[in-house]
Amino acid sequence: MSASAGRYLKAFHFSQEKIVFTIAVVLFLVFAATLKGFLQADNLLSLVRSVSILGVLGIGMALTIIGRGIDLSIVATMAISVAWMLTLANSGTPLGIALLYGLCLCLAVGLANGLLIAYVEIPALFATLAMGLVVYGFGRYFLVANDVTFMPATATSFKAIGSGRVLGIPNPVLLFALFSFVAFLFLRKTRPGRFIFAMGDNPLTARVAGVPVRPMMVVQYVISSLIGFVAGIITATAVSSMNARVANSTLVYDIILVAVIGGVGLSGGKGGVRNVVVGTLLIGILLNGMTIMDIPYTIQNIVKSCILLVAIVADSIVNPRDEQTSQQGDI
Repeated sequence: MSASAGRYLKAFHFSQEKIVFTIAVVLFLVFAATLKGFLQADNLLSLVRSVSILGVLGIGMALTIIGRGIDLSIVATMAISVAWMLTLANSGTPLGIALLYGLCLCLAVGLANGLLIAYVEIPALFATLAMGLVVYGFGRYFLVANDVTFMPATATSFKAIGSGRVLGIPNPVLLFALFSFVAFLFLRKTRPGRFIFAMGDNPLTARVAGVPVRPMMVVQYVISSLIGFVAGIITATAVSSMNARVANSTLVYDIILVAVIGGVGLSGGKGGVRNVVVGTLLIGILLNGMTIMDIPYTIQNIVKSCILLVAIVADSIVNPRDEQTSQQGDI
């Protein structure tokens, strides 16, 4: 039934990406017409800046989902690695050295995720969930003393990464565009990118065809952690601090949401950067509108949860699960 429904939708050239983009445009027009202050320059700048950081994280999440996995540790990795970097910088460590330490931490987390999933064969859902808890607990006990760690006052030029502008366009927006372009080239134009699609579509066939499936699984989680670190740098330099408690927030579900609702198939091997951009656009507009309407945060979470549930149901219809997926235990 699900497979036939998926073929029916495809026969009429419907796609989740097109539907979501249309909804985003309609929602933007409705909010512009009904919400006071929605079209103000400050609000729109705040919208695109927050959407950009969410989009960068969404690219990292999409990379793992396309490869038939998921990374629930990306937010904890981002928060702790960047908060530790700022802690070191505030204690007298040169900023460049502190940056290197933070980078090494996030790469170590990505490597550990990849090894656990690829070689120990722990399902990605459980491995990355546990790793996120370990990173946050270890980081708060040994590395980061405070919930909020502020940017050193002397790091003026470093702050420009997230707070500066080029031709009036906020740097986070430009960085999101740059990351989107680089990720597109990586996934579509390079051999490792094609390997990720192949092993996401059918890992056994990919292995028979000569794809180094296990090493590529490690690579995709290392890249995901690296993207999380970069997103954390953008966040910290935009607000001059990093709040480690963001690891316990619903941000990771927002990241999954922007990937899945845009059309990245949870069964693996389907989707791309464009799907993340479209999903990010819709969720960013929706969250901004609900904030202006002063909808309580709890209600916003309910709305997002319902949207995620609908997106997963739609994904199961358009991208039916196969026997390989059920054996892997993927969501």
